[in-house]
Amino acid sequence: MIAFEPDSLGTIDCLARSRRDDRLRLLAYGVTALSRLPNATVYLEAGASDWEPAKRTAAQLRAIGIAKVRGFMLNATHYDWTSANIQHGLEIFLRTGGKHFVINTAENGRGPVSYRTGNGRRVTVWCNPGLRGLGPPPTTSTAHPKVDAYLWINRPGFAQSCQGRPIAWHVPRALSYARNATNWEKPPPGTRYGHSKRYPLSAFGIP
Repeated sequence: MIAFEPDSLGTIDCLARSRRDDRLRLLAYGVTALSRLPNATVYLEAGASDWEPAKRTAAQLRAIGIAKVRGFMLNATHYDWTSANIQHGLEIFLRTGGKHFVINTAENGRGPVSYRTGNGRRVTVWCNPGLRGLGPPPTTSTAHPKVDAYLWINRPGFAQSCQGRPIAWHVPRALSYARNATNWEKPPPGTRYGHSKRYPLSAFGIP
């Protein structure tokens, strides 16, 4: 099973406009090459439920050749709930000719962290939010028949390149994921940021 190029579509706007078509062409080349492997099951990057709109992502997937492979993957570097990704994935499913999908659950056992600023703007904490946990273990027994599997695509404990740290696997972060692990697919009633206990906002990475 090949999870092809996580974040490659979601970050395309980080490139200069003149380079975005280059990335799509490169991804299309990779999709064509991998689709020729007789024993490969390929899922293409498709962002996450709290990122790009399904309509835009589906158009990009069609452009790079999703018709040639099994389907797409969601939540590869995000923390959003599995249930939210199922609903988002079904919207993409309808726009890609019925392609199945997989969901990364390596870090979403406590869900995402977001907050409102004084002017009402919603901000999501992307830079290694605190007190996150492992989500549902890898399995093909999912909550919807169009979801082929929950997978730990990202390595639990793998920190992003922010907070003055290089991209690397960190033991304390991995242990924190283990301590806060759940099999929740959506937030239980009464929880805040995935916890019943009340923590200071700084514990989640909220300024």
